[in-house]
Amino acid sequence: MSTCVVDDATPSVAERFNSGSTFDELLARPKSNGDMWNAIYKRAALEAEAVARAKALHKRFNILVLNEDWCGDSVNILPYVARLIEASSCLEMRIIGRDTNRDLMDAHLTGHARSIPVVIVYDESFRELGWWGPRPGPLQQWMLTDGLALPKPDRYPLIRAWYARDKGRTIVSEILSIIEKADA
Repeated sequence: MSTCVVDDATPSVAERFNSGSTFDELLARPKSNGDMWNAIYKRAALEAEAVARAKALHKRFNILVLNEDWCGDSVNILPYVARLIEASSCLEMRIIGRDTNRDLMDAHLTGHARSIPVVIVYDESFRELGWWGPRPGPLQQWMLTDGLALPKPDRYPLIRAWYARDKGRTIVSEILSIIEKADA
């Protein structure tokens, strides 16, 4: 068993969370694909069942998202996560940069990749309860099989089409499942 050396200069999760941006702050700042971020957020809506699940939560949870504004998956995912946060008084979210929080990112790799977004669920004391990312399960499975066989210019329209058809249902359901398990 190895021992972990703690670097006192590394900010705690609570410090990172408290210094992170809200979704409104993310929308307000200049960023890549700004029009797309705003358009998807305006269209994003939760189904009644997801709202009921979010309102039924009992405990408080801190949701920390590792992100970079240029990420196409983030543009399609975070507006729905923001709507989930808005639906429950038990959820609070902050967004921090992947590249400026490499140690946290490296603890939540997809295989060996620093894929984003990563949505990390913490309790009130910032104990990690689970994490999600970088894509909804069915889309990630497609990406790792058929998707990677396609050239990028052919792949991305198919990814965007998947997100448009799903309308955030899978994203919200998968993240809620992590939270509900911890809420039980």
